[in-house]
Formats: sequence, C-alpha cells, structure tokens
Amino acid sequence: MKRGVTGRFEKTTYGDETVSVFVPHDLPPEPPVDLGGGIQVDLERAHVALGRLDSISTLLPGTNHFLYAYVRKEALLSSQIEGTQSSLSDLLLYEIEQAPGVPLDDVLEVSNYVAAMQHGLARLRGGFPFCNRLICEIHQHLLAKGRGNEKQPGEFRRSQNWIGGTRPGNARFVPPPADLLPDCLGALEIFLNRTDDGLPTLVRAALAHVQFETIHPFLDGNGRVGRLLITFLLCHAGILREPLLYLSLYFKQHRDDYYRLLDQVRREGDWEAWLAFFLDGVARTANGAVDSARRLHALFDADHKRLQQQGRRAGSALRVHEALKRRPVITLHEVAKSTQLTFPTASHGMQVLADLGIAREVTGKRRNRVFTYGAYLDVLDEGTETP
Repeated sequence: MKRGVTGRFEKTTYGDETVSVFVPHDLPPEPPVDLGGGIQVDLERAHVALGRLDSISTLLPGTNHFLYAYVRKEALLSSQIEGTQSSLSDLLLYEIEQAPGVPLDDVLEVSNYVAAMQHGLARLRGGFPFCNRLICEIHQHLLAKGRGNEKQPGEFRRSQNWIGGTRPGNARFVPPPADLLPDCLGALEIFLNRTDDGLPTLVRAALAHVQFETIHPFLDGNGRVGRLLITFLLCHAGILREPLLYLSLYFKQHRDDYYRLLDQVRREGDWEAWLAFFLDGVARTANGAVDSARRLHALFDADHKRLQQQGRRAGSALRVHEALKRRPVITLHEVAKSTQLTFPTASHGMQVLADLGIAREVTGKRRNRVFTYGAYLDVLDEGTETP
C-alpha cells in the first residue's frame, strides 16, 4: 500500500546552503499496515522459524558454545556493513591476547559491538526498561574505544548529519535536525513499549528499525544500533530466550534492496513491501541459524567419537576438545587453565587433536602457540568473507 510520504520535509540552513531535512511521522503508520494476505503468510513463516530457533536453547546441547561464536559472527557482519575488514579469526585472536598483526581499529570496532550487545541484554534481563537511555548506553559501549570514539559515544547528536554525499546539500538523505530529536525519539520510545495496539512484536521490530534509521540519532553507529534493536526487542518480548537472531548477513546480501525499501517507505509509505522483505529475512536467518547449530552439533559429536577411539590418550584429548568448543581459537595456556590440566598434559591432548586434523596451530611459534578448530570456524565464516 502506497500511503504517500511518511513524514514532512522541512527547510533548514547548513553552512550557507538551504537543505531539505526529513522528519518522520510517529508510528504506527496511518492507515494501519495491512497484515492480511501475503504478509500474514510471511508472518506465520517467520514465527515458525523463530520457534525452531528458540528451541535450540533446549533441544541442542552446547547452546552456549554456539551462542558465544554466533554473537561474534553477527558483530563481525554488522561491522562489515559499515566498512570494516576484520575477520572472525582476527576478533577471536584479539580476545585471547590482543594478538599483534590484526587490524586493530577494525577488531576494536567488532569487539565493541559484542560488548554493546552483552550490556544491552544484561540490562533488559535485569529489569531495566526499553528506553532511550538504554539505547544511549548501548551506543556508548559501541563507540567506547577505537574508531568513532570521538563522535559523542552515548549521546544523541547535537548537530546535523546526513547519509551519502559530502554534505547535506548533496546527500542522498538528510535526517531530522538535532533540535527535533527529543520529539522523534520520545515518540519512538512510546511505540517500542506499546502493548495496546495489537501489533505483533515482529511487526513492531520491523517498523521501529526503519524509524530508528530514519531518525539517525547518533553521529556514528546508527546502523549497528538499529540492527541490535531488532534482537533486543525479540528477547525483551520473550520470543527468543537467547539472542540468536541477527539480520546483518541478510541485509549484507541484499544491501541494494534494503536501502531501496527504506527509501520507498519514506517517500511512498509502502510499509508492506518493507515488511515482506523483513519477514523473509527473519525466516531465512532463523532457519540458517538452526542449520548452523545442528551442523556444529554433528561436527562436535563426530569429533568426540573419533577422540574416544584414541585409547589412553582419549581422556585429556576430550577435555581439550571441550575447551576448543568453547573457544575455537585458543592458546595452550588457556586450554590448561579452562580444563584444569597441567600444561604438558594439555599440550599432549592438543597434539592428539592436531594429529587427527581437528585442531591446527596457526602461529608457527614454539611458545605461546595458538590453535584453531578449523571445521568449526569454516561453518561460522560462511557469509563473512570480505571482497
């Protein structure tokens, strides 16, 4: 349904130019979104996929292993959309010892994303309201160190920003001016917490994501915060017990459609086209996560059985394998610490895994060696390749 423009254009001055900025109407849309027909089918399919995804936390052993790595994959993908060139291995190396040789600014950016995600979920689970203050706290963690830390972390912008182009005068899109942010964000906060309008949580998340990206309230990090809000909303509403749904890979793979549909909502009011795209992304992403989790479980089970056949060497090797499942990039010192094995015993156990091709040493050093669980990383790396 094409409702026409979903906001108003206002003239403002930036430097010596007159610029047209866009101020969105409050949510929900008028007339209301049409949840019948194809959208209802898409919504049901997305809910079924989310149900399967949520069941991972009870049906599959080792959910925490998967969650640890999957959260980091999402952090990487979301940062890649913003232009980082880091890899999953870079991030995991950085986390164990801030390993030299990795692109520090890029890794810091991804590491910040993990911290922001963990902080937001901890606050919500502790009973903190879903509010603009929480959004600012998430942003503060996101830009805490490294690139972007000079762009008012944790504070809504006090100056004009824009998307595309070199200045507002030639930008592709210019969000509301800073003096209108309190009204825009106050209305969004009310919408995020409404329970009386009959909107399914998935629809609320879809609408809120567009609204947040349209308001663009920070000088940097808006895309990453906007993508995090989707997962936070689903966890806050109890649809997911664990933060296992992330749409960054889908948005990355369909980047042109993503930006086109955001513009289409603003200029034509076609919320239904955006909803169809969003719900398709939810279903595909949830099903993909279920598939990845099951593949990893099958991998862990097969490798466990191989190790059990190693006779007297099996005991320490199995404990080392458990450590690698928790951290697929790890040092021998960390293996010894987490398994409570002596360093020589941990080293011997790791050698069993290396002999079987399960683990591989990646530094070439004689000391401070780092081992990776290659097949595990192969599953996680799917979709994270940079051009």
